[in-house]
Amino acid sequence: MLTRKNKLFFLKLLSLFSVVRGYNILIIVLAQYLTSIFILAPNIQLKQVLFDPNLFVIVLASAGVIAAGYIINSFYDKEKDLINRPQKTMLDRLVSQQTKLTGYFILNFLSVVLASYVSFRAVLFFSVYIFAIWFYSHKLKKYPISGNMVASILSITPFFVVFIYYKNFDEVIFVHATFLFLMLMIREMIKDLGNLKGDLVQNYKTIAVVYGELASKRIITGLIIIACIPIYLLLTKYEIGFMYLYFYVCLVLLTLLLVGLWGSKGKLHYVWLHNILKLIIVSGTFSIILIDVNMILDRILW
Repeated sequence: MLTRKNKLFFLKLLSLFSVVRGYNILIIVLAQYLTSIFILAPNIQLKQVLFDPNLFVIVLASAGVIAAGYIINSFYDKEKDLINRPQKTMLDRLVSQQTKLTGYFILNFLSVVLASYVSFRAVLFFSVYIFAIWFYSHKLKKYPISGNMVASILSITPFFVVFIYYKNFDEVIFVHATFLFLMLMIREMIKDLGNLKGDLVQNYKTIAVVYGELASKRIITGLIIIACIPIYLLLTKYEIGFMYLYFYVCLVLLTLLLVGLWGSKGKLHYVWLHNILKLIIVSGTFSIILIDVNMILDRILW
């Protein structure tokens, strides 16, 4: 039987995991490795990629900075989240603000120290990344358009650092990145629609607050249409193996998203739409292996 003290300890661990969005970080780590194996370094032996100490340090440092970013974001959004997500916020509050801020500084410090193992440029990169996340959380996220764009850019930055590490400048990588960026932009804007009540109370000047829900829906519709361009290019111009199945499914899901968007009238509807975007993004991570299924066996045998 768990004692009251042990139960509280496990609840605090769960609270900390919730604050740093541990599930998101695990997906990002997996995505960084899969992207490295199948897109950025397809000609390097699988064992060399998996056991590359520099890549491991880059991924670990990225995870630390992202976790710290979620902490500082939670710190600045505590009042807004209490309105928009009261149950999650109450769980998150089991860990004190002082503990969260201590964790924020420790995670960032350790990430920079880890980056020094790779190079001084890696230290500069992660230092700028840390500052950019703080500046976004403190200032930029309260403004329309720029807040959404910066949030999306910060979300793809962990992939950018791996891209720089392997120095792979193939055109197809930019097309993949463009599609991911658009999905993240759409997700951020749908999230703003769902958080409209809290944003209004806390004076966050999102697109939905400043220009209204109708304007937000029109912009999201435009982004969905634009997202069809990289999908078309990936299906017709580039060799993506069985990953074409993923993009056909994406077209179906984006169509459903578009129909649902214009029929949405409340927070619950926007939560469903947000979940569709999460499904597209997360399933995209796992579908990377479909680019070359035979590559898995071949590279294991090398």
